[in-house]
Amino acid sequence: MRLIHHTCVGTNDFEKGSAFYQAVLTPLGAEVINQVPGKATMFGTEGAPEFFVITPSNGEAATFSNGGTYGFNAESRAQVDAFHAAGMANGGSDEGAPGPREFAPDAYAAYLRDPDGNKICAVCFAAQ
Repeated sequence: MRLIHHTCVGTNDFEKGSAFYQAVLTPLGAEVINQVPGKATMFGTEGAPEFFVITPSNGEAATFSNGGTYGFNAESRAQVDAFHAAGMANGGSDEGAPGPREFAPDAYAAYLRDPDGNKICAVCFAAQ
């Protein structure tokens, strides 16, 4: 059983937020599992929803966390590179270009901010 059932990121522009995450998560093997138009897009692997892009149900603006990061697994350095390129091409901003990271042996990661300011990353531990 997975430790985390799912996580959500809020957006203030549902179409833009959903398109951004479809672009960056597709290279990592994720797909849209379900969508509630204008409310939620659910992404996952193996048919299980894991990551949701939502409009806040309380009607207030979506905000991001200072110090929070949503990390996605990648199987290869090429997937990390594709994740970053897709994010930059779809309204994201660079928070750390693809490359080796000092936090673990063979760590290779890329960091982005989505159009709403949420910090995300893709990381793999595959040797070159």
